[in-house]
Amino acid sequence: MTLSPIFDPHSWKLTRQQADLCERVRELATERFAPRANVYDRDATFPTENYRDLADAGLLGICIPKSEGGNGADLKTYMLAAAELGRACGATALTFNMHVSSCLWTGDLLDRLEMNAVIRAEHHEMRRVHYRRILDEGAVYAQPFSEGNAAAAGFKAFGTTALKVDGGWLINGRKIFASLAGHADYYGTLCTGLSAPDDSHLRRNTMYIAVPSDAEGVRVEGTWDTMGMRGTVSRTLVFKDVFVADREQLMPRGVYAAAASRWPHMFMTLTPTYMGIAQACHDFTVAYLRGEVPGTPPVKRRMYPTKQIAVAEMQIMLEQTKALWFQAISEARPDPGKSELMRAWAAQHTVMENANKLAQLAIRTCGGQVIMRSLPVERFYRDSRCGSLMLPWTAELCLDMLGKAALYESGEADDD
Repeated sequence: MTLSPIFDPHSWKLTRQQADLCERVRELATERFAPRANVYDRDATFPTENYRDLADAGLLGICIPKSEGGNGADLKTYMLAAAELGRACGATALTFNMHVSSCLWTGDLLDRLEMNAVIRAEHHEMRRVHYRRILDEGAVYAQPFSEGNAAAAGFKAFGTTALKVDGGWLINGRKIFASLAGHADYYGTLCTGLSAPDDSHLRRNTMYIAVPSDAEGVRVEGTWDTMGMRGTVSRTLVFKDVFVADREQLMPRGVYAAAASRWPHMFMTLTPTYMGIAQACHDFTVAYLRGEVPGTPPVKRRMYPTKQIAVAEMQIMLEQTKALWFQAISEARPDPGKSELMRAWAAQHTVMENANKLAQLAIRTCGGQVIMRSLPVERFYRDSRCGSLMLPWTAELCLDMLGKAALYESGEADDD
């Protein structure tokens, strides 16, 4: 089935690069990834074949700067392309985001921040090591983040630590819901850097370092039998006295914490997956009512007013979601203003919640046949229900941050 772009290049005024990358991803995802998605979901297996295809298509380096040999996509360009990926296979899009994040943080985001010449030169030397692995060897990077505490939401220091030793660092800790665990070549690990074992854990000492998956002391444990996003295989990742050389740092020590505070839009990079799922729900419903879904009888159901009204409601919700999300990612920049940040939170909440609402409408509109697991809608429903739970900006945190920001200006507090 031929699919139109989620964001038409002319209507949404995309750049040539944005349009070209979205087209490349859409064609690959439609032809290869969508037919495989149900298998990965059914068996809870990682989409290894999709990653081979991404490597062959030259897309593992989508956000590596052009000066380093990559495609040079900035944050907005990547998110537009990633939505096309999520439209075909949510698990592939969500895990691919973890790989791409290592390139975004070290590439476009830091390149747009002020940095003294010495630190920038050190950073460029560090990142080149990782870029060459990705481009020359097809290496896949993960970004294990969550620890089951407030660190992933940015409220406290990471419990995973990196203790300075001769020639490198000793990594100890545990990451939960670690997408690509057991499948990535390197784990781009966020941890707290320590100069001595009894140092205080401080957020400003956050380190970003690549732990080789085959390093001694790295262990993947637990099972992955979940309601949705089953193909991410996000098992628990354990580090026990793992020695990692200095050269494995993805950026100089202390740089990440400052960058994270100045680039809040980076925490929206989970949303393209769900923007794609939202579009896929609408795509399927229209095709089904027109009798055009492969594997189902060519029976038209579009003539019924109840169906037409339901599709109209889906169209309105989808357009509202797309418009807010596109505006928010178009505003992404260091040190955004209050209104821009609030719009980012609103867009995050809207995409994550509306993707599931659209899946519900698709089921109600198409009817009982679409609950069959041979069709993708019930997978869209289960996958989309997971979105609002994901840190660092869960649906509840977005509401909390929005409410406080609307009612308080910086520095204001209530009298006791």
